Amino acid sequence: MKKQSQKNRPARGAKNTDRAAVILSLFREFPNNKFSLKHLASASGGATKEGRRETFEILGRLHDEGIVEECAREKYRLTHKHLPHFEGIADMTASGSIYVRVEGEENDIFVNQRNTANALNGDRVEVVAIHRGRDGKFEGEITRIVERSRKPYVGVAEVGAHQIFVRADSRRMPMDIYLSKKQYPDVKDGEKVVVRIADWAEGSKSPVGELVERLGMAGNNDTEMHAILAEYELPYRFDPEIEQAAEAIDGSITAKEIAARRDFRQVTTFTVDPADAKDFDDALSVRRVRDGVWEIGVHIADVTHYVRPQSTIDDEAVERGTSVYLVDRTVPMLPERLSNELCSLRPHETSLCFSAVFTLNENLDILEEWFGRTVIYSDRRFTYAEAQEVIETGRGDYAEEILTLNRLAQALRRQRFKNGAISFDREEVKFKLDETGKPLGVYFKEQKESNQMIEEFMLLANRRVAEFCGKRKTDKGRTVERPMVYRVHDSPSEEKLDRFRQFILRFGHIFKATKGRAIAKELNKLFAQIKGTTEENAVSTMAVRSMAKAYYTTDNIGHYGLAFPYYTHFTSPIRRYPDMMVHRLLARYLADGKAADKAMLEDLCFRASEREVIAAEAERASIKYKMVEFMKERIGEEFEGHISGLTEWGIYVELDETHIEGMSFLRDIDGDFFQFDEANYQIIGRSTGRRMTLGDAVRIRVKRADLQKRQLDFEVLLDGLRTPAPAEGQGPQVRRSNRRKNR
Repeated sequence: MKKQSQKNRPARGAKNTDRAAVILSLFREFPNNKFSLKHLASASGGATKEGRRETFEILGRLHDEGIVEECAREKYRLTHKHLPHFEGIADMTASGSIYVRVEGEENDIFVNQRNTANALNGDRVEVVAIHRGRDGKFEGEITRIVERSRKPYVGVAEVGAHQIFVRADSRRMPMDIYLSKKQYPDVKDGEKVVVRIADWAEGSKSPVGELVERLGMAGNNDTEMHAILAEYELPYRFDPEIEQAAEAIDGSITAKEIAARRDFRQVTTFTVDPADAKDFDDALSVRRVRDGVWEIGVHIADVTHYVRPQSTIDDEAVERGTSVYLVDRTVPMLPERLSNELCSLRPHETSLCFSAVFTLNENLDILEEWFGRTVIYSDRRFTYAEAQEVIETGRGDYAEEILTLNRLAQALRRQRFKNGAISFDREEVKFKLDETGKPLGVYFKEQKESNQMIEEFMLLANRRVAEFCGKRKTDKGRTVERPMVYRVHDSPSEEKLDRFRQFILRFGHIFKATKGRAIAKELNKLFAQIKGTTEENAVSTMAVRSMAKAYYTTDNIGHYGLAFPYYTHFTSPIRRYPDMMVHRLLARYLADGKAADKAMLEDLCFRASEREVIAAEAERASIKYKMVEFMKERIGEEFEGHISGLTEWGIYVELDETHIEGMSFLRDIDGDFFQFDEANYQIIGRSTGRRMTLGDAVRIRVKRADLQKRQLDFEVLLDGLRTPAPAEGQGPQVRRSNRRKNR
């Protein structure tokens, strides 16, 4: 126990009740400590004979009340029931131990597997702190399961003669789940199923489950994609009443409706989307006003014309929050009747839109801006590749319009980076799939000028709508804020930035910036330096992780990554619910409506942010599954890669050609006994002195591909390690990584 400073001790003449309070606070601050009578008397300001007598009397009362117990001669500790108790959510690890997340506590409470009391991942539990380490973190023991989690588990059924056990896909469920064969006689061996925990009796080896859904045989593409959706509790179909409500919507566009809108049908308008896109929710129009002045229209599908607040379809959209994009399919937020038909800005059709229209000059000055409901006619549907060909050759349909838009977009882009935006240029992985969903190849989607052209005008519309809705000038010229849905992004925390700084130092990069726009400027400089190097993907990934997460809120703090003081999402209402909220707010404020209910908006923002995170996790899970599936047929084959991560048990290797990552356990590397040197962040061979660190080029052999766990195991081949062993006594070198081969 730490010695108390003199100023924190009670005066020697402190009353008995004050002394009792000090003694009790000591026990509670250090719940695992055993205190002697002498120590307690001294710490409470009574080192005299009289003080020790009073302390002994206080301990006697605390003992009689069941608060403390004598654990040795004149040594005392808190009784178990008076140790600090907390309530929180169990977060289970693959080993079966648990971390309990307690609201308001900085650190999670660790619970050893033997003290988990059959708690499972996601359960709300009561935990008692039984030990406090020198770092101030508690170790605990779970004493009660307050509420069982109803979160489902997905796994493979193993059907025996008398019972069924389900091996869960999730590493957070390390034990098998028992199903009654009598209750579920139709479940097949090897079938993928969804189960919930019904009970786990004390003394029983396995929790008992209840069957929620049978998905099909493991390994089938539809089964596995549905399994990922089930794992994240994402629906993959609409209930019949939702579909019926969508079919009942009147899709006709009347003359009265057209008359109530600004008509852009005679202005050149087109969409630019991926080749495989099915819904087109944005279009651009362009019209020359005079020399050097252009009218640019950003036209967005008018979803809220068809979907009324608190309708059946609207409630479902709130529940889903966003469309989900798995490798081989889209799970839409809205029924296809809306997303692919009524609200899709299809070529050679009249469509209803909500638009942001800007009159710009070549200096990017916004001479005029207008927001409102419109009617458009899409003259052409371009793919990004088709628009890019026009940009590169200067020839093709609507070449003048596309070249004008691209010139303005590139100027907007340069202006944005000059103002401090961060250039996150992450590669987007794609798969070439056969008709069954089997991956035949891996490739990367490049961001070209045609992508940037659309992006910049969407960003322009989003930020100007945010500013228009969020700010209002009164009759007296004062600017007041109105309730609005913002997409915000905070600056990075010092702690995360320090971790990033230490990480890239291992590659030989020094990062000095500590705050403000200097961070963005130095990040952009770093991204330019690492372009094409073996560490590019690892450093870019760590940079993204070092940033704060963007989210939806009514409290505007600006968008750090984009360098915008006002920003929202207005341009994708088919696939994001916050955009629908923004459309309704824009319509309200254009009509000089009263301020919206901020508390209600904030609740919807919080839910939308949650759904966005879940959707992103499901998308990553589908990518990982396809990567493992792709490598499963390449077991035993050798590939070039580089070290992307190190732990005490293994080396993470990213393959150069496909960027697929797997792990090589240290125990699997032949030729030496390797250990992790955490201080210098390297792996060292005990006999040879061979060193391996981040960015080192290596050759690996594919050893295992576990589709159920979505896990790849590699074996590092020492003869393929292209970093020479250092001379005797030589420490690790900080150096630039080798350039990656051209792909």
